[in-house]
Amino acid sequence: MAYTCFTVDIADHIAHIRFNRPDKANSMIPEFWRELPEAVNDISDNAWARVIVLSSEGKHFSSGMDISVFMQGGLDPDESNRELDAELFTHKVKALQNTFSALENARQPVLAAIQGGAIGAGVDLVTACDCRYASEDAFFCIQETAVGMTADVGTFPRLARLIPEGWARQMSYTAERLPASKAKEIGLVNEVFASHEALLAGVMEIAGKIAVHSPLAVTGCKAMINYSRDHSTADALNYIGVWNAGMLRADDIKESFIAKMEKRAPKFADLKKIKKSL
Repeated sequence: MAYTCFTVDIADHIAHIRFNRPDKANSMIPEFWRELPEAVNDISDNAWARVIVLSSEGKHFSSGMDISVFMQGGLDPDESNRELDAELFTHKVKALQNTFSALENARQPVLAAIQGGAIGAGVDLVTACDCRYASEDAFFCIQETAVGMTADVGTFPRLARLIPEGWARQMSYTAERLPASKAKEIGLVNEVFASHEALLAGVMEIAGKIAVHSPLAVTGCKAMINYSRDHSTADALNYIGVWNAGMLRADDIKESFIAKMEKRAPKFADLKKIKKSL
């Protein structure tokens, strides 16, 4: 399917979503907010791939939400119906939030390759990914504060879980740029690469390492990490026990050992497609 804001290529069990509006710094126009969850959910539901990589063309990963999204309503409410407009606005925000939640909810791991700026909603996006990698020129900026608003599509509930709270607060309050080196130091990114080319090559190599493993085991890892983050240790231990009681696949374990003895790549069944209708 053709998309306005990005291309999707799938090869070797890796789905590569590449933002393709470099002349506009990959700003997130209205189409972006509709298309990204559609593409991610399609890959996830239909198991088209075992891992998803997000990257961008041009100087910047993303300059964030395009001004055209703001112009669709909500910034100039009807004062005679202020409360009704406010209630409607919450639903608009939830729709935007769902765009990035699709990344977190995908059955496959999502890896972000970040070059140049991840600004405003770009930070919201990458914090919803499983792993983040950056080029040396990358930087992160919660730009919303600088334009008179509080970031509302995902930064705060996720960022403070990824980095020390003090840094999340400093980034939020100051709207300053966090360079790639500091982002790695505080745990926002896993690795920093010397160039854009080395970044993409490195991330695709990591994606390949994920793709060779049992898709059921990998999606189980993602489900357990997400669940453990939001629940107590006791609840998480119980959940992994229940998960493995029902979904531990003996055939995958056997195949892993046999393939290792035979010095070949293992062969695993892909996840099954999710049927949306009965």
